[in-house]
Amino acid sequence: MKTIILLSIAMCSMSFCLAQDKSSNTEETAKYIESEEFATLKLPFSQAVIHGDIIYVSGQVGNVGLKLVEGGITRETHQTMLNIKSILEENGSSMDKVIKCTCMLADINQWPDMNMEYIKFFPNNKPARSAFATNGLALNARVEIECIAYLNK
Repeated sequence: MKTIILLSIAMCSMSFCLAQDKSSNTEETAKYIESEEFATLKLPFSQAVIHGDIIYVSGQVGNVGLKLVEGGITRETHQTMLNIKSILEENGSSMDKVIKCTCMLADINQWPDMNMEYIKFFPNNKPARSAFATNGLALNARVEIECIAYLNK
């Protein structure tokens, strides 16, 4: 009986030590990214979040300040990609480090025009991607794109 009790105590102690060791080795804090301009908008989300070696960029539209660029889906897509590129580069990544994008379009019939501009930003490595139609985007945009990339380390 004494052996069983001692064995149980040893197993519990070992489990506790392993759990403590595992949590201290894998615990990382996220870094929430907001530019000064973005912070003044007081929106309920961050422009991006960095966790470990990955940056998650929130959905971007083709805006400069609070104004959507004019010129249709092609110009909006171009500005959207410039906004993403800027966030990535300001935070230690780049367009060639993007591994996944999600594209949302107000009108799926504009997918070919969006795609022609989008692909210009990925001349070498083409990230995994989803694209779908949605009903209504911020600022009445025609396209919104979010992405996941890894950091330059």
